[in-house]
Amino acid sequence: MDQQTALVVGGSSGIGLATARQLAAAGMAAHVAGRNQRQLDARAGEGLTAHRADATRHEEIEAVLAAVAPIDVLVLTVSSAKGAGPLAGLDLSLVREEIETKLFGYLTTIKAALPHLAPEASITLLGAISARTSIPGAAGISAVNGAVESLVAPLARELAPVRVNGVSPGFVDTPWWDGLPADARAAYFASAAEVLPVGRIANAEDVAACVVLAATNRNMTGTVIECDGGARLVTHP
Repeated sequence: MDQQTALVVGGSSGIGLATARQLAAAGMAAHVAGRNQRQLDARAGEGLTAHRADATRHEEIEAVLAAVAPIDVLVLTVSSAKGAGPLAGLDLSLVREEIETKLFGYLTTIKAALPHLAPEASITLLGAISARTSIPGAAGISAVNGAVESLVAPLARELAPVRVNGVSPGFVDTPWWDGLPADARAAYFASAAEVLPVGRIANAEDVAACVVLAATNRNMTGTVIECDGGARLVTHP
């Protein structure tokens, strides 16, 4: 069997990078695309092929897609930490920027990818459990992730036999939280872990394993996997 090709957009760090590493370990030719050249340069020697591209810019992402086609596994993990905070003081321009980065980044990439996908390819979108929880201060990012995850079902039917799935993580110890001071981050994680049914904060590899499952299981489509440690079940700090 020919080696399959995987492209993880937003794969230079965090969950995207962990996913690319696991796909490479499974024997795929794994490519990562992102905007941060420093992070991409750091991937040298890891067995991953790095590409500089902005997912919101059709020409840039289409050039990467064409270069690595045909693509068997396409994973989208583009995100930022913008748009979080209580509504009364929220800078709505940051929510708009996150919509542009994540929602439109996903739509732009998927549209550009259509001519470059293998006949039985998979597309996996990373959302977040904020789409279905009631955490105060998360209305902005909840709206963005709700929109992202709502793409899964209609695209699964529209693009069949290409499979489309999503993964919805909860609290994950990744660079997404780097905007918090280290002590505040540790305290928040400790408080969250106390109420989570699993009793711990996930790492990137935990979520990546779900992404790989969704991307490679040929009988799975139109599904959003909740990989949240039970966060949707409890009241959060």
